[in-house]
Order: sequence, then C-alpha cells, then structure tokens
Amino acid sequence: MGHRYKTHINAMLLGLFSGFPDHRFPETIAKRLKEALSIRNSLVFVSAWPVDSKRNDEDSAGMYAMFLEYGIEFDSFCVIDNRTDKSSALQLIENASCIFLMGGNATQQYELICSKGIRDAIRQSSAVILGVSAGSTNMAERALDVWESDIPYEGLGLTDITVKAHVNRIDDELIHELARISSDHNIQIHAMADESAVFIDKDCCEFIGTIRLVKNGQICSL
Repeated sequence: MGHRYKTHINAMLLGLFSGFPDHRFPETIAKRLKEALSIRNSLVFVSAWPVDSKRNDEDSAGMYAMFLEYGIEFDSFCVIDNRTDKSSALQLIENASCIFLMGGNATQQYELICSKGIRDAIRQSSAVILGVSAGSTNMAERALDVWESDIPYEGLGLTDITVKAHVNRIDDELIHELARISSDHNIQIHAMADESAVFIDKDCCEFIGTIRLVKNGQICSL
C-alpha cells in the first residue's frame, strides 16, 4: 500500500522498525534493505544505552550478524556511544553508507546525538538511515516515549511519522492510552507490532507487517 508522507531528508531510504525478537530480519525486509544498500562501505550504529559499552559492542555485533545472514556485508561497522569523541562521531556519520539508530532508551539516545554534535549530520546524510524501537522513535518530527512522558518532544525530524514500537494485537490498555495521547496532543501515532517496518523512499511510504494508525482518538489498521 503506497502512501505519501512529509519528509525532510536527503537519505536514500528511511527504515523504521519495531523490533526483531528472533534476532533476524524477515525476508521481505531483508530484500528491501539489500536493494537499497548497493554501497556498503560503513555501517554506523548509534547507541540508545550510551554508557553501557559492553552491551553496545555485543548488540551491534548481533545486529550486524542480521545483515550478514542475507549476504549484506559492509567493509566495516562500529557503534557511537559515550566512548566516541565528537570529531570521530561526526566523521563516522558523514562517511556512513548506513546509519542505524539502535533500540533502548529513546531520550538517552537523543541526548547522545545532540551531545556528540551529529544531529544535523544525520539529517543531511544521503545514507540509508534505519531505526529500531527507540531509534525509530527518534526519527520523527514529534517523537514520543510514553514510558517517559505522554508529551511529544522534538526528534530528528527525518519524517512526520511518529512510531510506538512493540504494540501487539492484545495490548488494549496501551492502545487506549495512545488513542488518548493522539487526541490530547493532536498527533498521529503508528503503533507497530514486532517484525513490521515502514520504508520511506523520497515521499513514498511502504508498510510491512502489522501497523495501526492512531489518530484523533481513533484506531485503524494500515
């Protein structure tokens, strides 16, 4: 299903993901990534747990393995966290073929992005830019981390799609809370089940998997 959404990006492709509990990409998502990632010099992960270096090393290696399973190999990969100095972080983002905003704590990730001075570089990048869970949250103009606050905050502004990840079919309490927030704050929320994706190429948007649109207190499936 094709839709048009507002974007403010130079990116070759945006990919917003909920999560992959089996630690692998579904084939439909992997195929889309392989098509977009014709240039694979450098894969740069951005942490959502900035101070947990051991976790970041393990998680980035595990996520890179998800690419390798489908033959999507990069010349190098690395992770930006508190160990990365500002000049190195900027150089990594500017040279990245793919930028992957990791899952974890959304507000900590956004603070890391701002403190390392890479917000504008991400916005200006022509790479493939991906985000999972917290990472997809921060890609929005109006980001929402309901575990921190029901008030949206300014995100990276790569897209006007606001994501809530990990919303399963039977999570009625969460869905009703999202409906209230959508009405109170005049915000559209895309409630995504795991193994779903939103791909944005220019202004064309493609939905994969189970995603519900929460708007003006109403809920509909996409």
